[in-house]
Amino acid sequence: MNADVLKGKWKQIRGEAKQWWGVLTDDELDQIAGERDKLVGKVQERYGWIKEKAEAEVDRRLDTYERTAS
Repeated sequence: MNADVLKGKWKQIRGEAKQWWGVLTDDELDQIAGERDKLVGKVQERYGWIKEKAEAEVDRRLDTYERTAS
């Protein structure tokens, strides 16, 4: 999912992100505001993952969302 689409659809995706990564708070999701790098950083920080794992997880979830929402 490209960055512009993520920002544009963030309000819809936000609810899914809350389910995917339940440790992220509403405030954190608001701060992310559809920016992939911020999302990756928060997932990495809260789950203690290396950056590559967080990026792969975020990309996998967003790709799945994009395929099923179309």
